[in-house]
Amino acid sequence: MGISPPHDTSAYFKGLAQAGRQIKAAARWAGFALVAALVAASLNSTFGGTPAAQSFSQPGLQRVGDYLRQEVAIGKIPGAILLIQQHGKPAYYEKFGLRDVTTKVPMTDDTIFRYYSMSKPITSVAALMLVDDGKLSLDDPLSKYIPAFADVKVGVEKPGETGKPEFALEPLERPITILDLMRQTSGITYGFYGDGPVQKLYRQADLYSGDFDNAEFAARLANLPLAEQPGTTWTYSHSVDVLGRVIEVASGQSLFQFEKERLLDPLGMSHTAFFVADEAKRPLVAQFLPDDLIEPPIAGIRDPMLHRRWESGGAGMVGTTGDYARFVQMLLNGGTLDGRRYLKPETVALMTSDQVGPGSGIAPSSIYFLAVHAGFGLGVAVLTSPQPKRPWPPGVYGWDGVAGTFFFVDPNDDLFVLCMMQSPSQRGRIETELAPLIFDAMVR
Repeated sequence: MGISPPHDTSAYFKGLAQAGRQIKAAARWAGFALVAALVAASLNSTFGGTPAAQSFSQPGLQRVGDYLRQEVAIGKIPGAILLIQQHGKPAYYEKFGLRDVTTKVPMTDDTIFRYYSMSKPITSVAALMLVDDGKLSLDDPLSKYIPAFADVKVGVEKPGETGKPEFALEPLERPITILDLMRQTSGITYGFYGDGPVQKLYRQADLYSGDFDNAEFAARLANLPLAEQPGTTWTYSHSVDVLGRVIEVASGQSLFQFEKERLLDPLGMSHTAFFVADEAKRPLVAQFLPDDLIEPPIAGIRDPMLHRRWESGGAGMVGTTGDYARFVQMLLNGGTLDGRRYLKPETVALMTSDQVGPGSGIAPSSIYFLAVHAGFGLGVAVLTSPQPKRPWPPGVYGWDGVAGTFFFVDPNDDLFVLCMMQSPSQRGRIETELAPLIFDAMVR
């Protein structure tokens, strides 16, 4: 993140691969058998040496705002909305710049943003609700819900008779599980980064043609080989899109119907959906700078106004700052909001604990989107150790989206930060530079 030129997508991912090889990070956020009580005890022990923030200094918050104002003034981003919420109340909330530089309309509370990969935590929570209901188990094989994945093969390169690498297919060593989908260890991949043989097959497969639904998209993926054996490698992927189809099979509803009934409507996330259905709301959609577009469409996601049958649980949602803030506050509260419980506290503890670190047997891929001090839970990245020159305590978790939205939750300080913008080329840099300013503004 943060290294992409506006138009040259291939150059962006070449740069991403180089960064991944050098430091196993691309400016992104930065054992399943753990019993939830032990997770909570571990977090309490970790946080014990870090005094909680009592408040924020006004000069510190001024520096935070000045940073984003300057980014708008020099034309790096069109605008942004920043919310810092502590103890359930806004400690800082400000709108910066424009929703659309063409129309000169300013950022407003009802501005609609493309969530992109910030859709993944929402879909993960929906799946975990079914786990809490007893309708889904993290240990279930994916083929229980989508039988086509029972016969999927793993694509590998092996030395041929001439010594040159040759592509081959190997059988699964073990089935893909629901846990694999949620922690990005399924072996499924994306086709828009990397030069491996399976990534090339993804690009050749025309995955996004036509008006398909979740069932059809999962079937298309099941016809392609996996990039790695399940449970062996953290690979950022379409896994959560497949998880969306699992939710449909397990619930008997479409993904959006289930999320709307069980999560979005109860939380008051009335503007969050898979596309903007009301044409009259088109002006509310935040726009990119003209020279900072996502071309070609990442992960098959195009115009947010485009009506489509595909409900991409991994990257397809849109919504407002207020909507996503309700969702994040629910997580920070341990699964409740306004007296209603959405997830069990032990489920939230599991979701926000590292599932891919030491002892898990999971290796990073050659292009690793996690910071060197971060692991991954069930839909979110998790800081696992103190970062050099950064005051972030272990246990902070969050995620971001390719268009520039990001959030992180700091349970120790009972706060979260949510930044909403549509600036693909600037997202990693701004996230990396803004977070320390926010932590530096805390009064301990």
